[in-house]
Amino acid sequence: GPAHLSRLAGKCFSFVESTYKYEFCPFHNVTQHEQTFRWNAYSGILGIWHEWEIDNNTFVGMWMREGDSCETKSRQTKVHLVCGKSNKLAFVSEPSTCVYSLTFETPLVCHPHSLLVYPTLTEALQRRWDEAEQLLYDELITDQGYKKTLKDIFEEAGLLKVTEEKEVEKQNKKISLEFETVEKCSK
Repeated sequence: GPAHLSRLAGKCFSFVESTYKYEFCPFHNVTQHEQTFRWNAYSGILGIWHEWEIDNNTFVGMWMREGDSCETKSRQTKVHLVCGKSNKLAFVSEPSTCVYSLTFETPLVCHPHSLLVYPTLTEALQRRWDEAEQLLYDELITDQGYKKTLKDIFEEAGLLKVTEEKEVEKQNKKISLEFETVEKCSK
């Protein structure tokens, strides 16, 4: 992701709403602590750093997934990055059961180019993106094909997690490449 955001690593920001204290530690996790004197006050993990949320070729947020279990699934949190005067957790909500939404304000995202994905990529991946742009412009790939290519590029860059099926597919490709020729196969 954006290198300049790495200076937030190792820091934590909290926000208190009614009886809960929320804590966001960028690139680490999100936790929730019930501020009460009850013997069984809730304290738990709402998500662990997982991947970027990318929209319109721009980093828009951070996904914290695989938090504490919640009925049949695990808790997860999307942290929205917005421009602000100082680094602070500004808002917390739970739009659906066990899925949380946090708004994190920081001056680090105020510059219009601060969250662009393209500059964070290696030269080789930028070249692949440029080629996809050209193919789309020349109408040699569909919009869907273009989006899939970008998703593959983002996964290869480590910005998005690769699904398990894809990982298996990649391993199978490696195996099949080993036996590409008769000579290699007969060894």
